[in-house]
Amino acid sequence: MRAIIVFYTACLLAYLLLDAVWLGLTANAIYRASLGGIMIPGFRPAPALAVYLLQVLGLTMFVRPRAVAAGRAAAFGYGFCFGVFTYGLYDLTNLATLKYWTLGLSLTDIVWGGVVSGLASLCGWLAARRFVRQRIFK
Repeated sequence: MRAIIVFYTACLLAYLLLDAVWLGLTANAIYRASLGGIMIPGFRPAPALAVYLLQVLGLTMFVRPRAVAAGRAAAFGYGFCFGVFTYGLYDLTNLATLKYWTLGLSLTDIVWGGVVSGLASLCGWLAARRFVRQRIFK
């Protein structure tokens, strides 16, 4: 149980930090340029936090067991795939239904989802491996 908590916590911290940097660098240039007037000036903290908590819960449930079994590369690889799947569902649904959503925005966001989820999973795996000495980690 301790390994799961350490993985989740490290993964969440990494995800929040990485996404804050990404959004800080790209929100105006990429998202506001395409979506302009439909975006609110800031963001709503409660739903934003819920997204991060759920995404990291998904990484913990679906990526962590595979990463434990297969190692560091699997932590990043499966995390990357999970991020592509979850961001892809969101972005492609928006592309199918929203007037100002663009293919370029979708592709950029999907790749970012893979990168941030892969890196967060890797951070979770490394933290759990370092701080929780159990035989299940290679």
